[in-house]
Amino acid sequence: MFIEAPNGQVSWIETPEPVDYEAGDVILVVGDKIEIAPKDLWKPEPWVAVVRIKKPDVTVVEFGGSTRIIPTNDVSYFVGNTVEASLDGVIRVLDEKPMRFLDLPEVDDGAIERFIVPDDAVSQSFEDFGGLKEVIDRARELIETPLRNRELLKRIKARRVKGVLFTGEPGTGKTMLARIIAREAQAVFYQIKGPEVVSKWFGQSEELLRKIFSHAERQESAIIFFDEIDSVAGKRDEEAHEASKRLVAQLLTLMDGFSRESDVVVIATTNRPQDIDVALRRPGRFDWEINFPLPNREDREKILAASSRGLSKVDPLPHALIAGRAEGWSGAALAGIWTEAALLAAVDGRDVIVAEDYIGGFERVEAWRRQKEVNSAVNS
Repeated sequence: MFIEAPNGQVSWIETPEPVDYEAGDVILVVGDKIEIAPKDLWKPEPWVAVVRIKKPDVTVVEFGGSTRIIPTNDVSYFVGNTVEASLDGVIRVLDEKPMRFLDLPEVDDGAIERFIVPDDAVSQSFEDFGGLKEVIDRARELIETPLRNRELLKRIKARRVKGVLFTGEPGTGKTMLARIIAREAQAVFYQIKGPEVVSKWFGQSEELLRKIFSHAERQESAIIFFDEIDSVAGKRDEEAHEASKRLVAQLLTLMDGFSRESDVVVIATTNRPQDIDVALRRPGRFDWEINFPLPNREDREKILAASSRGLSKVDPLPHALIAGRAEGWSGAALAGIWTEAALLAAVDGRDVIVAEDYIGGFERVEAWRRQKEVNSAVNS
């Protein structure tokens, strides 16, 4: 026979012989013995539930992720009310609004603002970027020009630039350039690191994206920047997680849904463009791509000079020498030389960087890179 416990759990008992109990009887189960119990032993706790259906004779309520039919009584309540209920019917109305059984964190403007980079947080300019002039010029043309000259482009009736994909090795300046362009164009800058928009709650990741895009469209001009977009917008194949598929579909819908009046450009970075869902690369989405190569010798010299601005140092410093020895280094690796150089100066009790510190800093970073390559080779 099937039984129900006072807490609402349902189970079954197998008996060796037929029993005469009827549905609704209260029984006492002790070990392998079953006997009829006094009715007053059955005192189930009332539940907090949401009214889903109300008929003249019965009402369907939802609680704890399941539904139950109870008698409709004389208490005044309506569909959608949060109520206190029991097997005898609704006891009282607790709230006119339905209670959410999963109390999801609310996605409001406060949640959106944590993705906005304050104006005073970006102090660099194009002069601070150092090198890669062709990359800078192309990025300004595709991103800054549309933001500054929207009316001119509108009169020309040209197809607007919605999305630009920055590709290249880590440390080549993709994020830095995006922030500089936003500052120069006086655009609100939303910086989203892929996993930051992934929520454990069903549907909330998509809601967060919708709110960010809606917030951006209300600005005079804006840049939505996705760092490492391949981590959240990978290919939708059989192996892809369902949540990832929904997130990609939502991003496609949002990029297609930009109004003609909005002044928003979406930038995304990746060092694995082959892993991005192909639909994101179609016209009207991320159909423009800028590759950030590793800097050549001339660019490395410019990066070294630019990244040393503001440091206390004794000039001249051998930028050309270091640039010549740093073949294949990214801008981030070059900038790391100054951290090591400053530590060497401090160890020697100096408050300025001299050439000896500079060369020593390079040698430390070079040794670390060499060891990293050895470890990678061993692990592979």
